[in-house]
Amino acid sequence: MFALEINNVNKIYGNKFKALDNVNFRLAQGDFIGLLGVNGAGKTSLISSISGVNSFNGEIKVMGHDVLRDLVNAKKQLGVVPQELAFDPFLTVMQTLKFQSGLYGVSDNQAWIDELLERMHLTDKAHANTRSLSGGMKRRLMVAQALVHKPAVIILDEPTVGVDVEIRKNIWEFISKLHKEGHTILLTTHYLEEVEQLCNKIIMIDKGKVIAESSKQELIEKANGLPSSIEIETMDDKFTSELDGLVLSKSDNKYTLKLENNKSMMQILNTLTASGVVIENININRPKLEDIFLDYLGR
Repeated sequence: MFALEINNVNKIYGNKFKALDNVNFRLAQGDFIGLLGVNGAGKTSLISSISGVNSFNGEIKVMGHDVLRDLVNAKKQLGVVPQELAFDPFLTVMQTLKFQSGLYGVSDNQAWIDELLERMHLTDKAHANTRSLSGGMKRRLMVAQALVHKPAVIILDEPTVGVDVEIRKNIWEFISKLHKEGHTILLTTHYLEEVEQLCNKIIMIDKGKVIAESSKQELIEKANGLPSSIEIETMDDKFTSELDGLVLSKSDNKYTLKLENNKSMMQILNTLTASGVVIENININRPKLEDIFLDYLGR
């Protein structure tokens, strides 16, 4: 049995816009999949269909349960962290998690709720109203809310948007722990480092169609094949014409240069030093997921 089956799924809004176009893929139990695509590619429409929010044509099964014919049991196997933040503003954090547990028929799970609060760094906010939380805290509560019933399949739609680096790291450590325990995870993200660290397979979607399925290693090799850039801040706006051919952009005393590899970086630095240019700051920019995605599309 697959954890998630998507068979010939189509979604049309109104009578014109085709958000999903014959989407097909399957996730094995224990997979950690990155679902990638630019804004408007169809990711959220697909997640909404899997969640039973959208109507659609085709077949979607969660742990063998058909979303159209057996929605209640399908939802019991599914935990979703959506992009949108939505809470009852009159409930506390603890009440929110208790209420969510009740929706799934789960009781006597206080120990699990306490662990979720600790992992999401919300223990000190357990009895605070959700309306008083910061954006980052609300995002962490969304993660906890999706996990109260310990679902077999977890969908994370940009779950770390709006949280700081340290909390993002803590969230991913917890999600990694759940994955090691056997949960199947589908993730959308704009952070290449998250895909590199967590996912074992990549699915790319564009204009509602699956355009590529690859291993994480293939994606990393694709990234390594794309040019990076080096941002160099110089003293007194000094530079050298010898490197003009590599300059991508300039802003005040900051120059962004095309960087093919580590050897070319050393050549750039040596050229600047030999020309008497004093370097105040250096920043290396790696290819982003969007760069890799557009490369797949040939744009």
